[in-house]
Amino acid sequence: MKKQIFIVVVVCLAFFLATWADKPPKDELWKLRQLSKDPNSVVVMTRNVYVGGNVDRVIEETDPDLVPVQVAITFAEVMSTDFEYRAEALVDEIEKAQPHLIGLQEISLIRYQSPSDFVDGVYIPNATLVFWDYLDILMNTLANRGLDYYVAGIVQNADVEVPMIVSISPLAFDDVRLTDYDVVLARGDVITGNVVEKNYAALIYDPPIIIPRGYVAVDATVGHKTYRFVNTHLEPFDPDIQEAQAVELLFDLNNETLPIILVGDLNTEAPTGDTYQMLLYNNYVDAWARNDVRPRIPGYTSNHDVDLRNDIVDLDERIDLIMVKSHVGMNGIHNIGPVFAYVVGDELKDQFEFPDGSLMWPSDHAGVAALLHIPVLGKHK
Repeated sequence: MKKQIFIVVVVCLAFFLATWADKPPKDELWKLRQLSKDPNSVVVMTRNVYVGGNVDRVIEETDPDLVPVQVAITFAEVMSTDFEYRAEALVDEIEKAQPHLIGLQEISLIRYQSPSDFVDGVYIPNATLVFWDYLDILMNTLANRGLDYYVAGIVQNADVEVPMIVSISPLAFDDVRLTDYDVVLARGDVITGNVVEKNYAALIYDPPIIIPRGYVAVDATVGHKTYRFVNTHLEPFDPDIQEAQAVELLFDLNNETLPIILVGDLNTEAPTGDTYQMLLYNNYVDAWARNDVRPRIPGYTSNHDVDLRNDIVDLDERIDLIMVKSHVGMNGIHNIGPVFAYVVGDELKDQFEFPDGSLMWPSDHAGVAALLHIPVLGKHK
């Protein structure tokens, strides 16, 4: 009898192990997929996708004669971090988190013109030959995976065309045009409307370099609730301009009665940045500070190396944020939870193999995905 019982136990154990082995291991975002089935919850993501090269060197170059050289160096970097491959890795993240709403920053449209028609001192953005359209690439990649997302709102920011040296003997130049966008994507089952796509009045204006920035805001109905979802990319180089942009955004949202979910590359370090503190003072709650995921981690999102091939994780700032204003709560403690928030693109396992055999990050930033449970006025569920 004991022998029979032993045999049964061994068979059951073998069956369990075989069944368990057939199941793929859970990734860290499985909880978001499970809890997002609650019609009172919403999953959001913020992702700076990165143009793929250090455009700052072009902006910061003070010698006009060297600008075409800096553009050539940067363009080579963009080529070496080919977005068509990075888009696959970014869609991996989206597929795992399955967010209802995504705020994307640094969505680039790169256009080309040969030969250059640059006139000394005058930068005219007139190139029309599309070299890379990041939004088109990303949307096609999502569709090829069977993921149903649509563009709910898009704002055009900087649109700059500069000459690029392509030959020394004979001396020859082409033009490269970079147009930058911030985009809101919504999952197919999310209803959106009341779209605002606006540029800030405050901007870097140092002709020939002009860098406007803006935001996209949409009403989004997810399950039983409607939210005001806002995506922005605030100015990184000038703190006064950054704060002025934040003031303008807060003013525009001041009379909003829906719960506000503000996401983006805010370029203000949490928890000490002045703009970050301004948001807290205006009753916005940092979702990461309410995170129920354990063990606690700092949540750093910036920055990987410009070539995306650093083999150690050296992120040391938290500037990609999800800020929430719920309008519901006692004694200034706004209800936004439970919150389950995760950083994506921050672990060595998040790298992918590039065709040249190198391991590369999807972007120079990490992103953040979070599930929120925000009560609405009159409905405290």
